[in-house]
Amino acid sequence: MNKKGVICTGIAILVLFFFLVNLFYGSVSIPASAVIDSLLGKELERSVWTNIVLQSRLPQTITALLAGSALAVCGLMLQTLFRNPLAGPSILGISDGANLGVALVMLYSGGIMAVGGERSHHLSVIFSAFLGASLVLLLLLYFSSKVKSNVLVLIIGIMISYLASSGISVLNSYASADNVRTYVMWGMGSFSGVPMTQIPYFSFGILIGLFSAVLLIKPLNALLLGENYATNLGVHVGRTRTAVLLTTGFLTALATAFCGPVTFIGLVVPHIARMFIGTSNQKWLLPTTLLMGGVIALLCNLLTTVPFGKGVLPLNAVTPLIGAPTVIYIILKNRKSF
Repeated sequence: MNKKGVICTGIAILVLFFFLVNLFYGSVSIPASAVIDSLLGKELERSVWTNIVLQSRLPQTITALLAGSALAVCGLMLQTLFRNPLAGPSILGISDGANLGVALVMLYSGGIMAVGGERSHHLSVIFSAFLGASLVLLLLLYFSSKVKSNVLVLIIGIMISYLASSGISVLNSYASADNVRTYVMWGMGSFSGVPMTQIPYFSFGILIGLFSAVLLIKPLNALLLGENYATNLGVHVGRTRTAVLLTTGFLTALATAFCGPVTFIGLVVPHIARMFIGTSNQKWLLPTTLLMGGVIALLCNLLTTVPFGKGVLPLNAVTPLIGAPTVIYIILKNRKSF
């Protein structure tokens, strides 16, 4: 096994480690033996422990792993497509489209939405988020067919993001204080919003998107050499751009619909992966980014649990602790390119 293979194997071991730590550690102290017995399907004296492990920690951990991997891969593909180190899933307005869809439901639904999916109304929020993100994606696909420059598509995405944010601000100004608070809580992000009954659907969708990303490895490698060179190699740049937008849009919409607008992971994880693997070859960088996205998301989910206290921190209060220093490092490292 070469050096890159060893690094990927090491990161995979980290994924497994943080996955297990998330199952064994939480705001409620549960003996390790009880956690293992719960996972093996054995009955415990305290049934509440079984519910916490199987209905809270396990789905939350699976969601963090899949959502983190999806957002990280989205960031990598967008940075490669637009040749911009600061491109991420939220920059094209797809996340803001999901936010607008959720705002329409939460701010004008009588305040019955429960954060974390504890009521059936959660399904309508997921649907509205996915619908809002999908509409923005359709707009991007339409404009990408009219303009040939990736830079112009990027600018259009940013403008769409501003329009969606403006719409959210207008809705907030007319909504009740309780509904605004509910929407703000959703906007803080959480990996606990996918109940175990919905994990199969969420997992299937994410895995389909990630498989599509793997199929784009070769054209993405060609784009690293420039659009003209990629065209000479037989890569259809327009079709590749459409495929990247569809894949990233689908994954971003799905992750945002179930987890809220998770910040920084899609932006910074590809850079962390590059530092580890030491190459821009998508054959190695994409799987490394996928695994590293799971590691960072699981770590952030772990950090949301307040040590020696009761309760949890919002996810988006934790992700900047890793994301902000990384962005500063990226800017300093690439200052001559800006």
